Amino acid sequence: MSGFASDLVLAALAAFLASVLGGVAGYGVGLVIPVFLAPLVGIAGIVPATTVATFFTGFGRAWAFRGAIDWPSVGRMSALGLPLGFAGAYVLTVLDPRQLALFLGTFLIVSVPLRRMLERRRLSLGPAGTVVAGGLWGLLSGATPGTNFLVSALLMATGLKGAALIGTIAAVGLGTHLPKLVTFGVAGLLDAELLAIGIVVGLATLPGGTVARWLVDRLPMRVHTAMMDALIVAGGVGFLWTALR
Repeated sequence: MSGFASDLVLAALAAFLASVLGGVAGYGVGLVIPVFLAPLVGIAGIVPATTVATFFTGFGRAWAFRGAIDWPSVGRMSALGLPLGFAGAYVLTVLDPRQLALFLGTFLIVSVPLRRMLERRRLSLGPAGTVVAGGLWGLLSGATPGTNFLVSALLMATGLKGAALIGTIAAVGLGTHLPKLVTFGVAGLLDAELLAIGIVVGLATLPGGTVARWLVDRLPMRVHTAMMDALIVAGGVGFLWTALR
């Protein structure tokens, strides 16, 4: 088997495992995939490949919940989120691999206490606040993978829940993928190999949900969350070790 074919097989396996773990905890597929892909695509290829993969995952969710999407909320979140997504993605094009590893490692570690803080606080956002929050989220999502936990908290603060929340999160996420993919393509960070790996990763995440559902029925939720948080922090420490050694 050629080196490229081997990369695709390993990417598919990594994606499947990531989707299982992400599905078990209910969030974080975009946070887990980079941990698995780092040895495969290198530091510089992590975010471009993850962006392609999560585009497929997000498209599938948006299509499944298309009838429940709250389009006014999508518009408000995207008004500033879309243009600032370009600015966030540009940050990645000017960082060298060591700086990028430091940035990603810090984000992964900080994401765990940040998610827990957002879960404890009862946020409330009106239309204007949603636009501003969308801009901040767009900037962050342009530069980092796996920010759905943040947009989830922001949209819940507007009153969305259930199927409307899931569908709207997916639709907003698809919008922020566009500036990232365009920026990475123009900067030469997304080549044919990374694109192929990203597509395979995205497709391989789909069956992981079935396995995750089987585990969810057999493990307490606190165990699911602890597993995911531990893996995310471990991945963050790994990136920091790469950056500082």
